[in-house]
Amino acid sequence: MRLLVSNDDGIRSPLLHALVAALRTAGHELFVVAPLQEQSWTGASKCRHRPVASAACDHGLGVPTWTVDGTPADCVNIALAHLLTGGPAAFDGVVTGINLGLNTTLGFINASGTIAAAWEGALHGLPAIACSQDLTYEDWHQLTETKSFAGLETARVAVENSAAHAARLAGELLPATGRGKFIVHNLNFPRPCTPATRVVRTVPARVMVPGLFSPAADDGTHRFVFAEPNDCSPPELITDLATVAAGHISHSILDYTRL
Repeated sequence: MRLLVSNDDGIRSPLLHALVAALRTAGHELFVVAPLQEQSWTGASKCRHRPVASAACDHGLGVPTWTVDGTPADCVNIALAHLLTGGPAAFDGVVTGINLGLNTTLGFINASGTIAAAWEGALHGLPAIACSQDLTYEDWHQLTETKSFAGLETARVAVENSAAHAARLAGELLPATGRGKFIVHNLNFPRPCTPATRVVRTVPARVMVPGLFSPAADDGTHRFVFAEPNDCSPPELITDLATVAAGHISHSILDYTRL
């Protein structure tokens, strides 16, 4: 398949590089358009109030690559309208990630830039998949800061296994979904992830999200802080959050025609 790949952690994310490598190994023709800098938690926002620069670049991915100095949604929109020959009609799907950390639950899915980039593909009529990886805080912090798996062998193996699953599932889910369906397949990979880790169909967990900002400081500003959400999902639901915690791959179908 001919695929557009993007993310929200930026062009230097080693998880993006792992995903591209796995998709190439699976035989897909790839084009990467990713944010120049990290754009986590930007949701589906677009840079309406400033110009956005795009540039062809070489980050060692082995495929045509561009950066966009904007949001993940900007990346996919600009890619399909201006950077890639043939536009949406020339592509078979959009794959985004692998995100540093989970994108599970109703409380966080809409905030995810990785899911928003996939959704932007769906808005152009393309089937789309968003991929995210559970990580320890220590691994997340090092990967965010250093953009490297150096000293993180367990995390590297888990991510490479997740990327292989993502490539396989892309080959299955994108053709089966077809065009014009307004569907995003949301995949969340556990830690650890092995070649034998099974995929479970899930729904987003229903969580209440507490205050995510600190009280006002002396200068009147608030700082972003992360607080654990309160899971109030009915016990009969097979949720993305519980499935990943149980060591399985979560596959939620985000069907925006059912909203």
